[in-house]
Amino acid sequence: MPRQRVPPRPIAPGDIVTRHSPTLNTWVAAQVTHLDPDNETAAVLTLDWTGPEPATVTDLGDVTPLVLTHHAWNGGVEHCHYEWVLPRGFKVIGTLPLLRDQPPNAYSHGWGVDDQLARQRHWDTGDHGDLPQPWKATRTAAELDHAPEITDLTVRQITTLDCGLLVEHHPHLTDLSLHGDLGLLTAAERLNELPSLQRLHIVNLFGMTRHDRLLPERVPALESLLLSGIPTEYATAMRTTWKPQIPHGVHVDIRRARKPEWVAENRDNPLRDWDGREHIGRTRYTKAVAQYRKTRRAVLEALTTDDPQRLVEIGREYGEAFNALDRRTGFIETVEREELFTALDHLVNQAETTLAQDLTWARESLLAGVEQVRDW
Repeated sequence: MPRQRVPPRPIAPGDIVTRHSPTLNTWVAAQVTHLDPDNETAAVLTLDWTGPEPATVTDLGDVTPLVLTHHAWNGGVEHCHYEWVLPRGFKVIGTLPLLRDQPPNAYSHGWGVDDQLARQRHWDTGDHGDLPQPWKATRTAAELDHAPEITDLTVRQITTLDCGLLVEHHPHLTDLSLHGDLGLLTAAERLNELPSLQRLHIVNLFGMTRHDRLLPERVPALESLLLSGIPTEYATAMRTTWKPQIPHGVHVDIRRARKPEWVAENRDNPLRDWDGREHIGRTRYTKAVAQYRKTRRAVLEALTTDDPQRLVEIGREYGEAFNALDRRTGFIETVEREELFTALDHLVNQAETTLAQDLTWARESLLAGVEQVRDW
């Protein structure tokens, strides 16, 4: 009989877990209600409780689930599936009978059990505005400034980002998300100078090598490492370094490692994020890219004739080609549909730059053709 998989940090249904919440500046608690070995998730029920650090479940007194009534919530409880790696900042203090028998329908990541609790407590004060979060910010790489009070930072639209400068401006980060579009990170090894870092998320950024990897002894509070679309060398080093830390409460999710050749080949491919997407598959991805490139060639040729009707025909061919690709498995969902339209927009934008012309008419003609036939 195969051995049943269990969470890397021991947890079981009924367990009460607690951690300190910086948002509320107090301890919070939750109950693990269900485990799903197939999907490696844990259902977690937030408790309506705050207080000093509890040693056992008796320190909690009578506990009840958190009922949400803030904003558009209408009395449901905060019950959600998370990855089943119990973050290192949590501890198990005992077990209680299940407060909810049925698993939830909601899914998220990061065991953010204090988020909704903080929002509900803020609402209950009578202030029905958004919860103030002065420690949290979203910036572009060009907008980084000295703000050492920021602990939760998202940086988007990264073309190039000097991680040394980021660390100097924001030395107390606990949460850092970096998003690019084949952008470049430099001095990434300096992220090791963020000793309070708990969560790191890097998407579609390159330039890092194995020497830039985070070291557990330098970032001892790290609980979550989410990396997608990064150099293969960096991905391998990070996976090797952090896999042994999973049993200590670090969730490690590293995917879409890319070789330099892939980056060079796909820099002008707006559908490149489909490569490795779970529900698409390699063959379908290859055919999709081939169709995009065929459409691009046809558009550039048609633009030399200023023939709107030909652009409509090309749009129809594009729509019908993806109808055929989608017919068997229905892989084109909301995100993919938007990406297919973005790809058309991308090729028209490129043509506008090359020809130094306003091609609004071409864009409209292409879209008209697609809309006449698309099933996705």
